[in-house]
Amino acid sequence: MRALLVVNPAATTTSARTRDVLIHALASEMKLEAVTTEYRGHARDLARQAADSDEIDLVVALGGDGTVNEVVNGLLHRGPDPESLPRLAVVPGGSTNVFARALGLPNDAVEATGALLDALREERERTVGLGLAAGTPGTEDGAVPSRWFTFCAGLGFDAGVVGRVEQQRERGRRSTHALYLRQVVRQFLDEPHRRHGTITLERPGADPVTDLVLSIICNTAPWTFLGNRPVYAAPKASFDTGLDVLALSRMSTASVARYATQLLTSSPERGPQGKHAVSLHDLTDFTLHSKVPLPLQMDGDHLGLRTSVTFTGVRRALRVIV
Repeated sequence: MRALLVVNPAATTTSARTRDVLIHALASEMKLEAVTTEYRGHARDLARQAADSDEIDLVVALGGDGTVNEVVNGLLHRGPDPESLPRLAVVPGGSTNVFARALGLPNDAVEATGALLDALREERERTVGLGLAAGTPGTEDGAVPSRWFTFCAGLGFDAGVVGRVEQQRERGRRSTHALYLRQVVRQFLDEPHRRHGTITLERPGADPVTDLVLSIICNTAPWTFLGNRPVYAAPKASFDTGLDVLALSRMSTASVARYATQLLTSSPERGPQGKHAVSLHDLTDFTLHSKVPLPLQMDGDHLGLRTSVTFTGVRRALRVIV
């Protein structure tokens, strides 16, 4: 087997020595080329080259969810073709690793490498669905190119939190769960639209859902992890269906306390519910419009401000080693 290993040297939970051990373990089982990323977008460029080549059977992403997202976007730069494209494997090296854990992989890089090698020997793989987001044609964001996401996206409040965390990391702060929680509080205190939302959700064959403050799009469950605790914003979301949405039309102090408690106690059987909560399951196509520019995030990566984004749930988009 010919494989490309894409290594993020800034991965927060692996050391240089650990990465060397993992590379040697993988190289003992396959013809491996290991490349260390040098700039933002490098993982995407490497995966694009692998997708266009007839010489690569497998691309392994060693890093966090951001590295995985770049690799996926590189592999799918011409669109889905599961039977022809290289397969994807993930060795988690980030602080949260939602995609890898949602696939059932160990959260430890060494254990995950062992599980990956076992899966390759036993030829275990699955074809997963993914989300695709693009600027809405006919709007001021119409020229924004499409981008794939593996587990979640968000327009509004949660994307604002992601942006704040990225700012803190650029200042040298470590990416920890405590850092995220602090930025959630600060985003809430500074949120100008928490009582009168600016987002409208439109989908074919249904009335628009208006005045939303927060919109979380999930491609799988759980939505995220707080340490080892899984958090289910959309418990029915799955790699085998379309996209799920959790939206809130109000974020008063009382309602935020209620929904935050529901998220912390959520389970595969029950997510947030209430008068101001909107839950939609298995959507293929929908659009989020906002009266004002709002932050957009995908797979925990802040992508700037948008006023209109069209989402598509694409079933059976990519083969993944599990």
